[in-house]
Amino acid sequence: FQSHGTRCAGEVSAAANNNICGVGVAYNSKVAGIRMLDQPFMTDIIEASSISHMPQLIDIYSASWGPTDNGKTVDGPRELTLQAMADGVNKGRGGKGSIYVWASGDGGSYDDCNCDGYASSMWTISINSAINDGRTALYDESCSSTLASTFSNGRKRNPEAGVATTDLYGNCTLRHSGTSAAAPEAAGVFALALEANLGLTWRDMQHLTVLTSKRNQLHDEVHQWRRNGVGLEFNHLFGYGVLDAGAMVKMAKDWKTVPERFHCVGGSVQDPEKIPPTGKLVLTLTTDACEGKENFVRYLEHVQAVITVNATRRGDLNINMTSPMGTKSILLSRRPRDDDSKVGFDKWPFMTTHTWGEDARGTWTLELGFVGSAPQKGVLKEWTLMLHGTQSAPYIDQVVRDYQSKLAMSKKEELEEELDEAVERSLKSILREN
Repeated sequence: FQSHGTRCAGEVSAAANNNICGVGVAYNSKVAGIRMLDQPFMTDIIEASSISHMPQLIDIYSASWGPTDNGKTVDGPRELTLQAMADGVNKGRGGKGSIYVWASGDGGSYDDCNCDGYASSMWTISINSAINDGRTALYDESCSSTLASTFSNGRKRNPEAGVATTDLYGNCTLRHSGTSAAAPEAAGVFALALEANLGLTWRDMQHLTVLTSKRNQLHDEVHQWRRNGVGLEFNHLFGYGVLDAGAMVKMAKDWKTVPERFHCVGGSVQDPEKIPPTGKLVLTLTTDACEGKENFVRYLEHVQAVITVNATRRGDLNINMTSPMGTKSILLSRRPRDDDSKVGFDKWPFMTTHTWGEDARGTWTLELGFVGSAPQKGVLKEWTLMLHGTQSAPYIDQVVRDYQSKLAMSKKEELEEELDEAVERSLKSILREN
């Protein structure tokens, strides 16, 4: 009776030109269905065996599931599943790496997908969703680990309209929606990229996603679009934008595999620090990103802030981190339903993709504060900065040049506008005098 898998499979692989239901994004692809969530209970070993099923034959794992979206759960993959994921990216697809696509979650503004250890993993590509007019869906969760978005609902003429896809018993549905529907669309786009270039690694797919996703009409009332230190445009809710299948396939054809990835512990604060009931606790870490060592990280990919913190009300905690190049990532937003006062976060890896391509060297700033009606207390016990990236990034210099030329152009246009206005004012005053 669970139509979920059938619907997701149709989005990716439904046959073309047969006048049934719709057409899969990657209609030449094949699908393997793994029955996992229909068990009476879920275990680490079931999860691990599911995401490591035939990793040399299966290229992409599309996962539209995760911890409960109730706004108070903090959970992620356990030991065996973590090991399966690590083996997947390192050994899957003949060493090119399994591609894990993850739905960012349907908890809405009450939840934060950085509390979902699957969606916020560096090894997964986390996908959020947008309404067909570019606005935020009511069920969208926001977090700094989301990489991109796809569309999963209508709002204009028929608010119930979802994605057209295959359904149980030979039927079709027009009502498949949620980030559950968004993730398989992304899996289909990645399948098209692999069809264009089978040599792409799991990291190539993330770089292609960052470079080709578009802002388009995506718009959120709360979170504005911003540019990071190298000029890449991102949004706290939509990541780097909506996937552009055409642009991704085109870029994939001639893509050169990204350089080796390095990991550097940027520094650590281990002394307990009190978070004040009002105002903020502000901490800084200055790092050389392991410069001069073998594991120097010059161009960032993922950044993790591993944090241990306790609070009288975990859900009122707000955590932001700012990079040396001035990019602010919201690591944790308020979750009004989370009233935990005991567990807190224990060495929890909050992840951001917003500093992609930036230089990690310099001073990082962490801000912790409470947002809520009642005063709260808290203690930060640990903040460790983990940097992941490359020592060369051939395309970043070009991105920076393009950004700088755009800035120069916009400044020139601003100056021209100011000049036009000044001339207009002068003309008007001359006319008045005459």
